[in-house]
Amino acid sequence: MIRRLARYLPILDWGRRYDRGALTCDLMAAVIVTIMLIPQSLAYALLAGLPPEAGIYASIMPIILYAIFGTSRALAVGPVAVVSLMTAAAIGQVAEAGSMGYAAAALSLALMSGVMLVALGLLRLGFLANFLSHPVIAGFITASGVMIAASQLKHILGVPAGGHTLIEMLDSLGAHITDAHLPTLVIGVLSTAFLFWVRKGLKPFLLGLGLAPRAADILTKTGPVVAVAITTLAVWALGLDLAGVAIVGAVPQGLPPLTIPDFTPSLLSTLALPAALLSIIGFVESVSVAQTLAAKKRQRIDPDQELIGLGAANIGAAFTGGYPVTGGFARSVVNFDAGAETPAAGAFTAIGLMIAAVALTPLVYFLPKATLAATIVVAVLSLVDFSILRRAWAYNRADFAAVLATILLTLGLGVEIGVSAGVVLSIALHLLKNSRPHVAEVGLVPNSQHFRNILRHKVLTDPTLLTLRVDESLFFANARFLENLIQDRVAADCPLRHVVLMCSAVNEIDFSALESLEAINERLKSLDIGFHLSEVKGPVMDRLQRSHFLETLNGRVFLSQYDAWVALTDGAEKSCAAE
Repeated sequence: MIRRLARYLPILDWGRRYDRGALTCDLMAAVIVTIMLIPQSLAYALLAGLPPEAGIYASIMPIILYAIFGTSRALAVGPVAVVSLMTAAAIGQVAEAGSMGYAAAALSLALMSGVMLVALGLLRLGFLANFLSHPVIAGFITASGVMIAASQLKHILGVPAGGHTLIEMLDSLGAHITDAHLPTLVIGVLSTAFLFWVRKGLKPFLLGLGLAPRAADILTKTGPVVAVAITTLAVWALGLDLAGVAIVGAVPQGLPPLTIPDFTPSLLSTLALPAALLSIIGFVESVSVAQTLAAKKRQRIDPDQELIGLGAANIGAAFTGGYPVTGGFARSVVNFDAGAETPAAGAFTAIGLMIAAVALTPLVYFLPKATLAATIVVAVLSLVDFSILRRAWAYNRADFAAVLATILLTLGLGVEIGVSAGVVLSIALHLLKNSRPHVAEVGLVPNSQHFRNILRHKVLTDPTLLTLRVDESLFFANARFLENLIQDRVAADCPLRHVVLMCSAVNEIDFSALESLEAINERLKSLDIGFHLSEVKGPVMDRLQRSHFLETLNGRVFLSQYDAWVALTDGAEKSCAAE
Protein backbone atom coordinates (compact mmCIF):
# COMPACT_ATOMS: atom_id res chain seq x y z
CA MET A 1 0.00 0.00 0.00
CA ILE A 2 2.78 2.44 0.97
CA ARG A 3 4.67 1.54 -2.19
CA ARG A 4 1.62 2.29 -4.31
CA LEU A 5 1.09 5.63 -2.56
CA ALA A 6 4.81 6.45 -2.92
CA ARG A 7 4.34 6.33 -6.69
CA TYR A 8 2.23 9.49 -6.43
CA LEU A 9 3.73 10.81 -3.17
CA PRO A 10 7.51 10.48 -3.51
CA ILE A 11 7.92 12.08 -0.08
CA LEU A 12 6.88 8.71 1.39
CA ASP A 13 9.91 7.18 -0.30
CA TRP A 14 12.75 9.57 0.52
CA GLY A 15 11.14 10.65 3.79
CA ARG A 16 11.56 7.17 5.32
CA ARG A 17 15.33 7.36 4.82
CA TYR A 18 15.75 10.96 5.97
CA ASP A 19 18.54 11.35 8.53
CA ARG A 20 20.56 14.00 10.37
CA GLY A 21 23.20 14.19 7.62
CA ALA A 22 20.59 14.96 4.97
CA LEU A 23 18.98 17.50 7.30
CA THR A 24 22.25 19.40 7.72
CA CYS A 25 22.90 19.47 3.96
CA ASP A 26 19.33 20.54 3.18
CA LEU A 27 19.37 23.35 5.74
CA MET A 28 22.63 24.75 4.34
CA ALA A 29 21.28 24.62 0.80
CA ALA A 30 18.03 26.26 1.90
CA VAL A 31 19.84 29.22 3.48
CA ILE A 32 21.85 29.87 0.31
CA VAL A 33 18.87 29.47 -2.05
CA THR A 34 16.66 31.67 0.16
CA ILE A 35 19.20 34.49 0.04
CA MET A 36 19.30 34.16 -3.74
CA LEU A 37 15.53 33.91 -4.18
CA ILE A 38 14.50 37.07 -2.32
CA PRO A 39 15.76 39.57 -4.92
CA GLN A 40 15.14 37.15 -7.78
CA SER A 41 11.49 36.59 -6.86
CA LEU A 42 10.87 40.33 -6.61
CA ALA A 43 12.55 40.85 -9.99
CA TYR A 44 10.59 38.17 -11.82
CA ALA A 45 7.30 39.49 -10.45
CA LEU A 46 8.28 42.86 -11.93
CA LEU A 47 8.94 41.12 -15.26
CA ALA A 48 5.50 39.49 -15.15
CA GLY A 49 3.90 42.89 -14.52
CA LEU A 50 2.73 41.87 -11.04
CA PRO A 51 3.31 43.38 -7.58
CA PRO A 52 6.70 42.36 -6.12
CA GLU A 53 5.14 40.30 -3.32
CA ALA A 54 3.60 37.98 -5.96
CA GLY A 55 7.10 36.71 -6.69
CA ILE A 56 7.65 35.77 -3.05
CA TYR A 57 4.20 34.21 -2.74
CA ALA A 58 4.87 32.16 -5.88
CA SER A 59 8.04 30.81 -4.23
CA ILE A 60 6.46 29.48 -1.03
CA MET A 61 3.50 27.10 -1.43
CA PRO A 62 4.64 25.84 -4.87
CA ILE A 63 7.99 24.76 -3.39
CA ILE A 64 6.26 22.91 -0.56
CA LEU A 65 3.86 21.11 -2.90
CA TYR A 66 6.66 20.14 -5.25
CA ALA A 67 8.62 18.71 -2.31
CA ILE A 68 5.64 16.42 -1.65
CA PHE A 69 4.82 15.39 -5.22
CA GLY A 70 8.07 15.90 -7.20
CA THR A 71 10.78 13.32 -7.82
CA SER A 72 13.87 15.50 -8.28
CA ARG A 73 16.12 15.86 -5.24
CA ALA A 74 17.56 19.22 -6.35
CA LEU A 75 14.99 20.97 -8.56
CA ALA A 76 14.03 24.38 -7.15
CA VAL A 77 10.55 25.46 -8.25
CA GLY A 78 9.38 29.05 -8.49
CA PRO A 79 9.13 32.03 -10.86
CA VAL A 80 11.57 31.94 -13.79
CA ALA A 81 12.38 34.49 -16.47
CA VAL A 82 10.85 32.82 -19.54
CA VAL A 83 7.63 31.82 -17.77
CA SER A 84 7.32 35.32 -16.28
CA LEU A 85 7.65 36.84 -19.76
CA MET A 86 5.07 34.41 -21.17
CA THR A 87 2.74 35.26 -18.27
CA ALA A 88 3.00 38.98 -19.02
CA ALA A 89 2.38 38.36 -22.72
CA ALA A 90 -0.67 36.17 -22.04
CA ILE A 91 -2.53 38.21 -19.43
CA GLY A 92 -1.51 41.52 -21.00
CA GLN A 93 -4.08 40.69 -23.70
CA VAL A 94 -6.98 40.47 -21.26
CA ALA A 95 -6.21 43.03 -18.55
CA GLU A 96 -4.15 46.12 -17.85
CA ALA A 97 -0.97 45.69 -15.81
CA GLY A 98 -1.42 46.78 -12.22
CA SER A 99 -5.17 46.20 -12.15
CA MET A 100 -7.04 43.69 -10.01
CA GLY A 101 -8.14 41.93 -13.16
CA TYR A 102 -4.50 41.46 -14.17
CA ALA A 103 -3.62 39.76 -10.88
CA ALA A 104 -6.75 37.59 -11.03
CA ALA A 105 -5.91 36.56 -14.60
CA ALA A 106 -2.43 35.51 -13.43
CA LEU A 107 -4.07 33.27 -10.82
CA SER A 108 -6.35 31.75 -13.46
CA LEU A 109 -3.42 31.15 -15.77
CA ALA A 110 -1.52 29.36 -12.99
CA LEU A 111 -4.56 27.21 -12.15
CA MET A 112 -5.20 26.23 -15.77
CA SER A 113 -1.55 25.39 -16.29
CA GLY A 114 -1.54 23.33 -13.09
CA VAL A 115 -4.66 21.38 -14.02
CA MET A 116 -3.28 20.64 -17.49
CA LEU A 117 0.04 19.41 -16.06
CA VAL A 118 -1.64 17.18 -13.47
CA ALA A 119 -3.95 15.73 -16.13
CA LEU A 120 -1.00 14.94 -18.40
CA GLY A 121 0.81 13.33 -15.47
CA LEU A 122 -2.13 11.15 -14.44
CA LEU A 123 -2.55 10.05 -18.06
CA ARG A 124 1.21 9.35 -18.16
CA LEU A 125 1.76 11.58 -21.19
CA GLY A 126 5.16 12.95 -20.19
CA PHE A 127 6.59 11.52 -23.41
CA LEU A 128 4.79 14.27 -25.35
CA ALA A 129 7.59 16.65 -24.35
CA ASN A 130 9.87 14.59 -26.61
CA PHE A 131 8.08 16.02 -29.63
CA LEU A 132 9.65 19.41 -28.94
CA SER A 133 13.07 19.44 -30.52
CA HIS A 134 15.82 20.74 -28.26
CA PRO A 135 17.30 23.04 -30.94
CA VAL A 136 13.91 24.75 -31.35
CA ILE A 137 13.53 25.13 -27.58
CA ALA A 138 17.07 26.53 -27.39
CA GLY A 139 16.18 29.02 -30.12
CA PHE A 140 13.03 30.10 -28.29
CA ILE A 141 14.86 30.53 -24.98
CA THR A 142 17.62 32.53 -26.69
CA ALA A 143 15.10 34.86 -28.31
CA SER A 144 13.19 35.13 -25.03
CA GLY A 145 16.41 36.08 -23.24
CA VAL A 146 16.96 38.91 -25.70
CA MET A 147 13.33 40.02 -25.33
CA ILE A 148 13.50 39.96 -21.54
CA ALA A 149 16.75 41.96 -21.44
CA ALA A 150 15.30 44.51 -23.86
CA SER A 151 12.10 44.82 -21.81
CA GLN A 152 14.12 45.77 -18.72
CA LEU A 153 16.04 48.61 -20.36
CA LYS A 154 13.14 50.97 -19.65
CA HIS A 155 13.63 50.44 -15.92
CA ILE A 156 17.39 50.97 -16.20
CA LEU A 157 16.89 54.14 -18.25
CA GLY A 158 13.92 55.31 -16.20
CA VAL A 159 11.68 55.90 -19.23
CA PRO A 160 8.05 54.85 -19.93
CA ALA A 161 8.78 52.58 -22.90
CA GLY A 162 6.74 49.54 -23.89
CA GLY A 163 6.06 47.01 -26.65
CA HIS A 164 5.45 43.27 -27.06
CA THR A 165 8.08 42.57 -29.73
CA LEU A 166 11.75 43.46 -29.96
CA ILE A 167 11.08 45.93 -32.77
CA GLU A 168 8.35 47.67 -30.75
CA MET A 169 10.55 47.78 -27.65
CA LEU A 170 13.55 49.24 -29.48
CA ASP A 171 11.35 51.74 -31.29
CA SER A 172 9.77 52.87 -28.00
CA LEU A 173 13.15 53.08 -26.26
CA GLY A 174 14.54 55.12 -29.14
CA ALA A 175 11.65 57.54 -28.90
CA HIS A 176 12.26 58.09 -25.16
CA ILE A 177 16.05 57.82 -25.02
CA THR A 178 16.45 61.57 -24.55
CA ASP A 179 14.18 61.38 -21.50
CA ALA A 180 16.51 59.01 -19.64
CA HIS A 181 16.54 59.73 -15.89
CA LEU A 182 20.17 60.24 -14.87
CA PRO A 183 20.04 58.96 -11.23
CA THR A 184 18.10 55.88 -12.36
CA LEU A 185 20.54 55.30 -15.22
CA VAL A 186 23.51 55.50 -12.85
CA ILE A 187 21.94 52.99 -10.46
CA GLY A 188 20.97 50.65 -13.30
CA VAL A 189 24.33 50.71 -15.08
CA LEU A 190 26.38 50.35 -11.89
CA SER A 191 24.16 47.50 -10.65
CA THR A 192 24.44 45.70 -13.98
CA ALA A 193 28.21 46.12 -14.10
CA PHE A 194 28.55 44.96 -10.50
CA LEU A 195 26.40 41.88 -11.03
CA PHE A 196 28.32 40.91 -14.16
CA TRP A 197 31.55 41.23 -12.19
CA VAL A 198 30.08 39.17 -9.35
CA ARG A 199 29.15 36.41 -11.79
CA LYS A 200 32.51 36.31 -13.57
CA GLY A 201 35.12 37.85 -11.31
CA LEU A 202 34.15 37.74 -7.64
CA LYS A 203 34.91 34.08 -7.00
CA PRO A 204 38.43 34.20 -8.55
CA PHE A 205 39.04 37.41 -6.59
CA LEU A 206 38.02 35.80 -3.30
CA LEU A 207 40.06 32.68 -4.04
CA GLY A 208 43.03 34.93 -4.73
CA LEU A 209 42.59 36.40 -1.24
CA GLY A 210 42.95 32.91 0.17
CA LEU A 211 39.29 32.22 0.92
CA ALA A 212 38.14 28.59 0.89
CA PRO A 213 36.39 27.55 -2.36
CA ARG A 214 33.06 26.78 -0.65
CA ALA A 215 33.03 30.10 1.23
CA ALA A 216 33.93 31.95 -1.98
CA ASP A 217 31.10 30.19 -3.80
CA ILE A 218 28.56 31.11 -1.10
CA LEU A 219 29.63 34.77 -1.10
CA THR A 220 29.37 34.85 -4.88
CA LYS A 221 25.78 33.64 -4.69
CA THR A 222 24.93 36.54 -2.36
CA GLY A 223 26.04 39.12 -4.96
CA PRO A 224 22.50 40.16 -5.94
CA VAL A 225 21.61 40.66 -2.25
CA VAL A 226 24.61 42.99 -1.87
CA ALA A 227 23.49 45.00 -4.91
CA VAL A 228 19.97 45.23 -3.48
CA ALA A 229 21.24 46.32 -0.05
CA ILE A 230 23.65 48.99 -1.34
CA THR A 231 21.26 50.58 -3.83
CA THR A 232 18.38 50.51 -1.35
CA LEU A 233 20.50 52.29 1.26
CA ALA A 234 21.67 54.81 -1.34
CA VAL A 235 18.12 55.68 -2.38
CA TRP A 236 17.02 56.00 1.24
CA ALA A 237 20.01 58.02 2.38
CA LEU A 238 20.08 60.39 -0.60
CA GLY A 239 16.31 60.70 -0.99
CA LEU A 240 16.55 59.64 -4.61
CA ASP A 241 12.95 58.49 -4.62
CA LEU A 242 11.97 62.14 -4.30
CA ALA A 243 14.21 62.87 -7.28
CA GLY A 244 12.24 60.49 -9.48
CA VAL A 245 13.94 57.12 -8.99
CA ALA A 246 11.25 54.43 -9.26
CA ILE A 247 11.17 52.22 -6.16
CA VAL A 248 9.36 49.04 -5.16
CA GLY A 249 7.40 50.87 -2.45
CA ALA A 250 5.25 49.25 0.21
CA VAL A 251 5.19 45.46 0.09
CA PRO A 252 2.49 43.84 2.25
CA GLN A 253 3.82 42.07 5.33
CA GLY A 254 2.46 38.62 6.01
CA LEU A 255 2.12 35.09 4.78
CA PRO A 256 0.69 34.35 1.33
CA PRO A 257 -3.04 35.09 1.31
CA LEU A 258 -5.78 32.72 0.25
CA THR A 259 -6.78 33.83 -3.27
CA ILE A 260 -9.46 32.69 -5.69
CA PRO A 261 -8.78 32.67 -9.45
CA ASP A 262 -11.21 34.26 -11.88
CA PHE A 263 -13.43 31.54 -13.37
CA THR A 264 -15.12 33.73 -16.00
CA PRO A 265 -15.68 31.44 -19.05
CA SER A 266 -14.54 34.07 -21.55
CA LEU A 267 -11.30 34.62 -19.63
CA LEU A 268 -10.60 30.89 -19.31
CA SER A 269 -11.18 30.32 -23.03
CA THR A 270 -8.84 33.18 -23.90
CA LEU A 271 -6.11 31.86 -21.61
CA ALA A 272 -6.47 28.19 -22.64
CA LEU A 273 -3.88 28.27 -25.45
CA PRO A 274 -1.35 30.40 -23.51
CA ALA A 275 -1.75 28.05 -20.52
CA ALA A 276 -1.08 25.01 -22.73
CA LEU A 277 2.02 26.60 -24.28
CA LEU A 278 3.26 27.75 -20.90
CA SER A 279 2.77 24.26 -19.48
CA ILE A 280 4.75 22.68 -22.32
CA ILE A 281 7.67 25.10 -22.16
CA GLY A 282 7.74 25.05 -18.36
CA PHE A 283 7.72 21.26 -18.24
CA VAL A 284 10.43 20.87 -20.90
CA GLU A 285 12.69 23.39 -19.14
CA SER A 286 12.06 21.84 -15.74
CA VAL A 287 12.48 18.20 -16.69
CA SER A 288 15.68 18.98 -18.62
CA VAL A 289 17.21 20.59 -15.53
CA ALA A 290 15.95 17.80 -13.26
CA GLN A 291 17.36 15.04 -15.47
CA THR A 292 20.73 16.78 -15.77
CA LEU A 293 21.12 17.19 -12.02
CA ALA A 294 19.80 13.69 -11.25
CA ALA A 295 22.34 12.14 -13.63
CA LYS A 296 25.20 13.74 -11.71
CA LYS A 297 24.25 11.70 -8.63
CA ARG A 298 23.10 8.63 -10.55
CA GLN A 299 19.52 9.27 -9.58
CA ARG A 300 16.39 9.04 -11.70
CA ILE A 301 13.31 11.17 -12.08
CA ASP A 302 9.88 10.14 -13.29
CA PRO A 303 8.70 12.58 -16.02
CA ASP A 304 5.05 11.66 -15.48
CA GLN A 305 5.30 12.31 -11.74
CA GLU A 306 7.19 15.53 -12.50
CA LEU A 307 4.11 16.66 -14.40
CA ILE A 308 2.02 16.04 -11.29
CA GLY A 309 4.56 17.79 -9.06
CA LEU A 310 4.74 20.87 -11.28
CA GLY A 311 0.97 20.85 -11.70
CA ALA A 312 0.44 20.79 -7.93
CA ALA A 313 2.94 23.65 -7.57
CA ASN A 314 1.02 25.79 -10.06
CA ILE A 315 -2.32 25.00 -8.45
CA GLY A 316 -0.79 26.02 -5.12
CA ALA A 317 0.41 29.29 -6.66
CA ALA A 318 -3.10 29.98 -7.97
CA PHE A 319 -4.63 29.87 -4.49
CA THR A 320 -1.84 31.71 -2.64
CA GLY A 321 -1.42 34.93 -4.60
CA GLY A 322 1.25 33.72 -7.02
CA TYR A 323 1.47 33.12 -10.75
CA PRO A 324 2.76 30.29 -13.03
CA VAL A 325 5.98 28.62 -11.87
CA THR A 326 8.38 25.92 -13.01
CA GLY A 327 11.80 24.53 -12.16
CA GLY A 328 14.46 27.19 -12.63
CA PHE A 329 17.91 26.39 -14.00
CA ALA A 330 19.95 28.89 -11.98
CA ARG A 331 18.33 28.28 -8.60
CA SER A 332 18.33 24.49 -9.13
CA VAL A 333 22.05 24.50 -9.89
CA VAL A 334 22.66 26.63 -6.79
CA ASN A 335 20.52 24.23 -4.75
CA PHE A 336 22.47 21.26 -6.12
CA ASP A 337 25.90 22.87 -5.61
CA ALA A 338 24.94 23.92 -2.09
CA GLY A 339 24.52 20.25 -1.20
CA ALA A 340 20.74 19.67 -1.24
CA GLU A 341 20.10 15.97 -0.62
CA THR A 342 16.29 15.80 -0.75
CA PRO A 343 13.28 17.92 -1.72
CA ALA A 344 13.11 18.91 1.96
CA ALA A 345 15.65 21.62 1.06
CA GLY A 346 12.86 23.26 -0.92
CA ALA A 347 10.50 23.10 2.06
CA PHE A 348 13.14 24.75 4.27
CA THR A 349 13.59 27.41 1.57
CA ALA A 350 9.85 28.07 1.71
CA ILE A 351 10.09 28.56 5.48
CA GLY A 352 12.91 31.04 4.94
CA LEU A 353 10.81 32.95 2.43
CA MET A 354 7.88 32.97 4.87
CA ILE A 355 10.12 34.63 7.43
CA ALA A 356 11.21 37.14 4.78
CA ALA A 357 7.58 37.85 3.81
CA VAL A 358 6.67 38.53 7.44
CA ALA A 359 9.76 40.35 8.70
CA LEU A 360 11.87 41.67 5.84
CA THR A 361 9.46 43.21 3.33
CA PRO A 362 9.63 46.71 4.91
CA LEU A 363 13.36 46.73 4.15
CA VAL A 364 12.74 46.71 0.38
CA TYR A 365 10.53 49.83 0.37
CA PHE A 366 13.32 51.96 -1.12
CA LEU A 367 14.63 49.22 -3.42
CA PRO A 368 15.02 50.80 -6.90
CA LYS A 369 13.34 48.99 -9.76
CA ALA A 370 16.50 49.64 -11.79
CA THR A 371 18.37 47.20 -9.52
CA LEU A 372 15.74 44.51 -10.03
CA ALA A 373 15.93 45.14 -13.78
CA ALA A 374 19.72 44.74 -13.64
CA THR A 375 19.23 41.45 -11.78
CA ILE A 376 16.96 40.19 -14.54
CA VAL A 377 19.26 41.35 -17.37
CA VAL A 378 22.31 39.62 -15.90
CA ALA A 379 20.33 36.43 -15.20
CA VAL A 380 18.70 36.10 -18.63
CA LEU A 381 21.72 36.95 -20.75
CA SER A 382 23.18 33.63 -19.60
CA LEU A 383 20.26 32.02 -21.47
CA VAL A 384 21.20 33.68 -24.76
CA ASP A 385 23.16 31.29 -26.95
CA PHE A 386 23.32 32.24 -30.61
CA SER A 387 25.94 29.54 -31.16
CA ILE A 388 22.99 27.16 -31.53
CA LEU A 389 22.57 28.61 -35.03
CA ARG A 390 26.16 27.79 -36.03
CA ARG A 391 25.98 24.29 -34.55
CA ALA A 392 22.60 23.55 -36.14
CA TRP A 393 23.84 24.81 -39.54
CA ALA A 394 26.88 22.54 -39.38
CA TYR A 395 24.88 19.47 -38.32
CA ASN A 396 21.43 19.66 -39.94
CA ARG A 397 20.07 22.40 -42.22
CA ALA A 398 16.44 21.55 -41.42
CA ASP A 399 17.09 22.04 -37.69
CA PHE A 400 18.90 25.31 -38.50
CA ALA A 401 15.89 26.59 -40.44
CA ALA A 402 13.57 25.70 -37.55
CA VAL A 403 15.81 27.39 -34.95
CA LEU A 404 16.22 30.53 -37.07
CA ALA A 405 12.48 30.74 -37.76
CA THR A 406 11.70 30.35 -34.04
CA ILE A 407 14.16 33.09 -33.07
CA LEU A 408 12.98 35.53 -35.74
CA LEU A 409 9.28 34.93 -35.08
CA THR A 410 9.74 35.33 -31.32
CA LEU A 411 11.70 38.56 -31.71
CA GLY A 412 9.54 39.96 -34.49
CA LEU A 413 6.01 38.87 -33.61
CA GLY A 414 6.08 38.17 -29.87
CA VAL A 415 6.46 35.37 -27.37
CA GLU A 416 3.19 33.52 -27.98
CA ILE A 417 3.65 33.34 -31.74
CA GLY A 418 7.28 32.37 -31.22
CA VAL A 419 6.54 29.49 -28.87
CA SER A 420 3.58 28.39 -30.99
CA ALA A 421 5.85 28.37 -34.02
CA GLY A 422 8.40 26.38 -32.04
CA VAL A 423 5.83 23.72 -31.18
CA VAL A 424 4.52 23.53 -34.76
CA LEU A 425 8.03 23.44 -36.24
CA SER A 426 9.12 20.69 -33.84
CA ILE A 427 6.16 18.52 -34.84
CA ALA A 428 6.63 19.40 -38.53
CA LEU A 429 10.30 18.41 -38.38
CA HIS A 430 9.37 15.12 -36.73
CA LEU A 431 6.77 14.37 -39.38
CA LEU A 432 9.09 15.43 -42.21
CA LYS A 433 11.90 13.19 -41.02
CA ASN A 434 9.57 10.24 -40.53
CA SER A 435 7.73 10.77 -43.82
CA ARG A 436 10.98 10.32 -45.75
CA PRO A 437 12.71 7.41 -44.01
CA HIS A 438 16.23 6.43 -44.93
CA VAL A 439 16.04 3.54 -47.40
CA ALA A 440 19.34 1.98 -48.47
CA GLU A 441 20.00 -0.41 -51.32
CA VAL A 442 22.26 -3.07 -49.85
CA GLY A 443 24.61 -5.74 -51.12
CA LEU A 444 26.61 -8.63 -49.66
CA VAL A 445 29.93 -7.83 -48.02
CA PRO A 446 32.46 -10.27 -49.64
CA ASN A 447 33.38 -13.32 -47.56
CA SER A 448 30.63 -12.62 -45.02
CA GLN A 449 26.90 -12.86 -44.45
CA HIS A 450 26.50 -9.14 -43.80
CA PHE A 451 24.74 -6.62 -46.03
CA ARG A 452 25.65 -2.93 -46.29
CA ASN A 453 24.72 0.18 -48.29
CA ILE A 454 26.08 -0.08 -51.85
CA LEU A 455 26.95 3.64 -51.80
CA ARG A 456 29.14 3.34 -48.71
CA HIS A 457 30.77 -0.09 -48.96
CA LYS A 458 32.34 -2.39 -51.51
CA VAL A 459 29.71 -5.11 -51.77
CA LEU A 460 28.43 -7.81 -54.11
CA THR A 461 25.22 -7.18 -56.04
CA ASP A 462 23.13 -9.17 -58.51
CA PRO A 463 21.38 -7.42 -61.45
CA THR A 464 18.27 -9.58 -60.96
CA LEU A 465 17.93 -8.85 -57.24
CA LEU A 466 17.10 -5.56 -55.52
CA THR A 467 17.35 -5.46 -51.71
CA LEU A 468 16.11 -2.35 -49.89
CA ARG A 469 16.73 -1.88 -46.17
CA VAL A 470 14.14 0.41 -44.53
CA ASP A 471 15.63 2.13 -41.48
CA GLU A 472 12.32 3.17 -39.92
CA SER A 473 8.99 1.73 -38.85
CA LEU A 474 6.36 1.84 -41.59
CA PHE A 475 3.25 3.89 -40.85
CA PHE A 476 0.75 6.18 -42.54
CA ALA A 477 3.17 9.12 -42.90
CA ASN A 478 5.86 7.26 -44.86
CA ALA A 479 4.06 4.33 -46.50
CA ARG A 480 3.40 6.17 -49.77
CA PHE A 481 7.06 7.29 -49.91
CA LEU A 482 8.21 3.65 -49.89
CA GLU A 483 5.58 2.74 -52.46
CA ASN A 484 6.75 5.46 -54.87
CA LEU A 485 10.42 4.67 -54.25
CA ILE A 486 10.02 1.01 -55.23
CA GLN A 487 7.92 1.90 -58.26
CA ASP A 488 10.53 4.35 -59.57
CA ARG A 489 13.39 1.93 -58.90
CA VAL A 490 11.68 -1.00 -60.63
CA ALA A 491 10.73 1.08 -63.67
CA ALA A 492 14.39 1.92 -64.30
CA ASP A 493 15.72 -1.64 -63.98
CA CYS A 494 14.75 -4.09 -66.77
CA PRO A 495 16.69 -7.24 -65.67
CA LEU A 496 15.12 -7.15 -62.19
CA ARG A 497 13.36 -10.35 -61.10
CA HIS A 498 13.16 -10.06 -57.30
CA VAL A 499 12.68 -7.26 -54.73
CA VAL A 500 13.49 -7.95 -51.09
CA LEU A 501 12.40 -5.61 -48.32
CA MET A 502 14.92 -6.00 -45.49
CA CYS A 503 12.95 -5.27 -42.29
CA SER A 504 15.67 -5.50 -39.62
CA ALA A 505 14.96 -1.90 -38.49
CA VAL A 506 11.17 -2.04 -38.86
CA ASN A 507 9.55 -2.18 -35.43
CA GLU A 508 5.97 -1.68 -36.56
CA ILE A 509 3.80 -1.76 -39.67
CA ASP A 510 0.47 0.03 -39.24
CA PHE A 511 -2.68 -0.56 -41.31
CA SER A 512 -1.89 2.20 -43.83
CA ALA A 513 1.57 0.74 -44.41
CA LEU A 514 0.04 -2.73 -44.76
CA GLU A 515 -2.19 -1.43 -47.55
CA SER A 516 0.88 0.08 -49.25
CA LEU A 517 2.69 -3.27 -49.02
CA GLU A 518 -0.32 -4.93 -50.58
CA ALA A 519 -0.28 -2.37 -53.41
CA ILE A 520 3.47 -2.92 -53.95
CA ASN A 521 2.88 -6.67 -54.02
CA GLU A 522 0.12 -6.41 -56.64
CA ARG A 523 2.18 -4.03 -58.81
CA LEU A 524 5.28 -6.26 -58.73
CA LYS A 525 3.16 -9.33 -59.37
CA SER A 526 1.77 -7.73 -62.53
CA LEU A 527 5.38 -7.13 -63.67
CA ASP A 528 6.32 -10.75 -62.92
CA ILE A 529 8.71 -9.62 -60.19
CA GLY A 530 8.79 -11.46 -56.89
CA PHE A 531 8.24 -9.46 -53.69
CA HIS A 532 9.95 -10.83 -50.57
CA LEU A 533 10.54 -9.84 -46.95
CA SER A 534 13.54 -10.67 -44.77
CA GLU A 535 14.49 -10.35 -41.10
CA VAL A 536 10.95 -9.49 -40.00
CA LYS A 537 10.73 -9.03 -36.23
CA GLY A 538 8.45 -11.26 -34.17
CA PRO A 539 5.82 -8.67 -33.14
CA VAL A 540 5.63 -7.37 -36.72
CA MET A 541 5.22 -10.91 -38.07
CA ASP A 542 2.47 -11.56 -35.52
CA ARG A 543 0.45 -8.68 -36.97
CA LEU A 544 1.12 -9.67 -40.57
CA GLN A 545 -0.13 -13.18 -39.79
CA ARG A 546 -3.43 -11.70 -38.58
CA SER A 547 -3.97 -10.23 -42.06
CA HIS A 548 -4.32 -11.77 -45.54
CA PHE A 549 -1.08 -10.19 -46.75
CA LEU A 550 1.12 -13.26 -46.31
CA GLU A 551 -1.41 -15.44 -48.16
CA THR A 552 -1.29 -13.18 -51.22
CA LEU A 553 2.42 -12.35 -51.00
CA ASN A 554 4.11 -12.77 -54.39
CA GLY A 555 7.23 -14.23 -52.79
CA ARG A 556 8.61 -15.52 -49.49
CA VAL A 557 9.52 -14.34 -46.00
CA PHE A 558 13.16 -15.15 -45.21
CA LEU A 559 14.62 -15.48 -41.73
CA SER A 560 17.78 -13.60 -42.77
CA GLN A 561 18.87 -11.50 -45.70
CA TYR A 562 21.65 -13.97 -46.45
CA ASP A 563 19.05 -16.74 -46.82
CA ALA A 564 17.25 -14.53 -49.34
CA TRP A 565 20.51 -13.91 -51.23
CA VAL A 566 21.31 -17.62 -51.46
CA ALA A 567 17.78 -18.57 -52.52
CA LEU A 568 17.18 -15.80 -55.06
CA THR A 569 20.50 -15.37 -56.83
CA ASP A 570 20.73 -17.79 -59.73
CA GLY A 571 24.46 -17.93 -60.21
CA ALA A 572 24.55 -14.98 -62.56
CA GLU A 573 27.70 -12.90 -62.62
CA LYS A 574 28.01 -10.78 -59.50
CA SER A 575 29.48 -7.30 -59.50
CA CYS A 576 31.06 -5.14 -56.85
CA ALA A 577 29.53 -1.77 -56.09
CA ALA A 578 31.06 0.97 -53.98
CA GLU A 579 30.86 4.69 -53.56
